[in-house]
Amino acid sequence: MKFSSRHAAPLLGVLAALAAAGTAQVAQAKASPASTTITVAVDTGLTPAATRQIQEQIRAFEKLNPGIHVVAKPYDWVATTFTAQLAGGTLPDVFTVPFTNGRQLIDQKQVANIEALIDGLPYVSELNPALIPDVTGTDGQIDGLPIGAYGQALYYNRQLFSEAGLNPNDPPTTWQQVRADAKQIAAKTGQAGFSTMTEDNTGGWSLVTLAYAFGGRAEVTQGKKTVATVNTAPFVKALTMLYDMRWDDNSMGGNYLYNWNTINQAFAAGSVGMYVSGGGNYTSLVQQNAINPKIVGETVIPLSGKNSGALGGGTIAFVSTHTTPAQQAAAVKWISYFYMDQQYEKSASIAAAKLALASKNPVGVPEVPVFGRSTYEQTLQWTAGYVNVPLSQFKPYTTDEFKQQIIAEPPVQTQGLYADLDPVVQAVLTDQGANIPTLLSQANSTIQTLINTGN
Repeated sequence: MKFSSRHAAPLLGVLAALAAAGTAQVAQAKASPASTTITVAVDTGLTPAATRQIQEQIRAFEKLNPGIHVVAKPYDWVATTFTAQLAGGTLPDVFTVPFTNGRQLIDQKQVANIEALIDGLPYVSELNPALIPDVTGTDGQIDGLPIGAYGQALYYNRQLFSEAGLNPNDPPTTWQQVRADAKQIAAKTGQAGFSTMTEDNTGGWSLVTLAYAFGGRAEVTQGKKTVATVNTAPFVKALTMLYDMRWDDNSMGGNYLYNWNTINQAFAAGSVGMYVSGGGNYTSLVQQNAINPKIVGETVIPLSGKNSGALGGGTIAFVSTHTTPAQQAAAVKWISYFYMDQQYEKSASIAAAKLALASKNPVGVPEVPVFGRSTYEQTLQWTAGYVNVPLSQFKPYTTDEFKQQIIAEPPVQTQGLYADLDPVVQAVLTDQGANIPTLLSQANSTIQTLINTGN
């Protein structure tokens, strides 16, 4: 189908698991009454409570869908291994990828054609139209579901703030304040005041986030041509800030090789004062890192300069090409049940909240789902009585998240662009003699070749 919508909603949010039947059962997907087994992606390294919750969800889903058997398969999208998993057919039947991979996978027919099944879902016309291009091929058909979106946020350790003599209820609102607070945390506590990701494409992702916050763009369109622009002033400014914190302030600790998983681990362990990650990352910190909720603070990304904004992206659920029609029908039911229904339908939202609460998993993590702000606020009303997260500690984020411009990730060769920027960030943090303009000029040339040739 070609997408049309009654709503034009902002792009934000990251979602958690759900727990009950709802609109997925209205879908026109017709799974075979004979036994059909599907493997579905679940995060690796989950706590026992999070694992129990997912197993409860699986049992409830199977009860509502006799003849469908669901097997959870641990999976994390990692740029350096995903291509091999895809080619080798080792991915789960239902797997997830960043928005940046969506159109390429569809156009290269590396995911199952489930457009007809998605067309039968009752909420498709109400999906945020800003997300649709990432799940739509050149033929105009939707072949995946955008299960969650995010805007970048600044996380900070409230305990380290207090130990450093800073007010945890008054986080920094400018990058100058971030730098000053990081220096004070490092001096007073001996921990890294600020850290950044540098590996597995996350270094480039984080650098683009900082550059966007200074008004930059990684790519621009000139006529029909896409031009790389990572050698511009906002990127220089972002890297210079990191360089100064590392070499002048000595406020970034001693580890400069973080990816998304390892920086979450370090933050949960109390060795990182501040870092940048997606706005809904609190769920992962709880479910995969068993973080003490009392130490978590979250605020919006500081913005500086004209055209500045918070980088936004998200996650798509796809179905493997190694599936039968019956498995594809079952997979779409699972995607809708597990990811989508709690964001849209009352009984599913409430059931999800009840199950998460019983499993001691987060309920009420600040996020904006894929159906827009009004839908999100409605789900908050439905589940208000089950919230178990420290909302007051997220207030600096929730107060201003809708006031920020959300800027989509660079659209062409996104992951390659991020990969080419990883070594630039690493060099700035490990080589005191690093020449930032030269590093960015070389990276820009490499990225432009990638854009022009695809390799």
